[in-house]
Amino acid sequence: MTATANPAATASPTGTASPTGTASPPPAAPPAHTTASHRATVARCYRFEVVKLLSPWRMRLLLLACWIAPVLFVAGVSAQSTLPTDTLFGRWMHTTGWAGPLVTLGFAGTWVLPLLTCVVAGDVFASEDRLGTWRHLLVTVRSPRRIFAAKALAGLTVILLLVAGLAVSSTAGGLVAVGDRPLVGLDGHLLAPGDAAGTVLCAWAAVLAPTLALAGIGLLGSVVLGRSPMGLLLPALVALAMQLAQMLPIPVTVRLALPGDAFVTWNGLFTSPAQLTPLLIGNVVGLLWAVTATALAYVLFLRRDFTNPADDGSTRRAVTTAVLPLAGLLGGTVAVVAATTTVTGSGIGQAEVERSLATEFAHLYRLQTAQLHRPAVTEASLKTSAACTKAGVQDGADGPGNDWRCVVSWHLPGVTATGSAVYQLDITADGRFVADGDGPKEVNGYFLVRTSTGDAPNPLWQFDGYVDLLSASPDSRTP
Repeated sequence: MTATANPAATASPTGTASPTGTASPPPAAPPAHTTASHRATVARCYRFEVVKLLSPWRMRLLLLACWIAPVLFVAGVSAQSTLPTDTLFGRWMHTTGWAGPLVTLGFAGTWVLPLLTCVVAGDVFASEDRLGTWRHLLVTVRSPRRIFAAKALAGLTVILLLVAGLAVSSTAGGLVAVGDRPLVGLDGHLLAPGDAAGTVLCAWAAVLAPTLALAGIGLLGSVVLGRSPMGLLLPALVALAMQLAQMLPIPVTVRLALPGDAFVTWNGLFTSPAQLTPLLIGNVVGLLWAVTATALAYVLFLRRDFTNPADDGSTRRAVTTAVLPLAGLLGGTVAVVAATTTVTGSGIGQAEVERSLATEFAHLYRLQTAQLHRPAVTEASLKTSAACTKAGVQDGADGPGNDWRCVVSWHLPGVTATGSAVYQLDITADGRFVADGDGPKEVNGYFLVRTSTGDAPNPLWQFDGYVDLLSASPDSRTP
């Protein structure tokens, strides 16, 4: 007699029997490549975000403009008969190719870099709110932390590409149009082509910290304000507020505590010795703002409710959480700078102005002497000095303004008479000044000098200078 299969003895789905009496193998494990494909690492997310940022035609056009427009601008301006003399280093664009990237840097720090951070960092999170793609992104990546890291790194990469384009393109334009020639610094000393190249590179590197600070503020605004246009414009508004503050005669301790101060203090690299302390303070402050703003954006991003499509993070609590820590950071940096420096007020004192003007005049006088093929002199033998007044104040003159009047005196070896020249100074609140010669004509009263090879620009007629705001001491500023 043949035995029949017992239904009770059939294997279960995980056992050895089945309702049909036939054995069924256990379910196969999913392939390893399938499991790995469901895991979106930070590196994969980063590559995806970079491609997504660079995919729109507007971003590609912006990237192309940063790599092409500066070379055309610098080459075009260098070929013109008139120069942007109201711009720092603009009067030297006919003389050396290293002036072009510095003119571009001054313009970029004021307008271009804040706008670039708006377009990139200010929109990197808000674009997902406008498109309503947050839930799809979270299902794919499965980690808000990886999403934030990938978006922040992608934004940083694109910003660095844009800044590198501005620097490389403007430098190439200047060198092609004018050539690799010595550059006159902001105290009148000559920088050899090799030294000028290194200093220009350091100047561009010095503005990365304030650019990152604006990028961090852009990330914070993009997270907090969501699809609101204010999130996109926040870095530009913050940069504009800082520029307005820097135009005012605020205390130097407050000025150094602003995250965008390094957009100006790179000027100190072009003096001898270089004025590094304000630049270092500005870079440290900029990096602190970048880290703090990015950390706040990260915390607020993780707290967000992604299950509610109407929640884009623009709540009063989020704004308060974002604004108060940054206000506290500003107050803390002001207190630290005030405690570690001895300078009070604007930092622009009579003794500092006289010292800066006398030093620069001595350097430029040697340059004019070489132009006219006169016997060479040294700065030490000239014994240059300056006496300045401001609005009729003879002693204790202080602060920015266009009412500074100075008389520079010098002595030539073997000549008993003392030479003198008059200058009108316009000093801005950040320490930069423009000295306009007011006679005598053969020294600084005319913009050309007659040389053996023809007329040449007179270096003593009008020039830019820079006052070290941290060189003043309370004792030197009192009569």
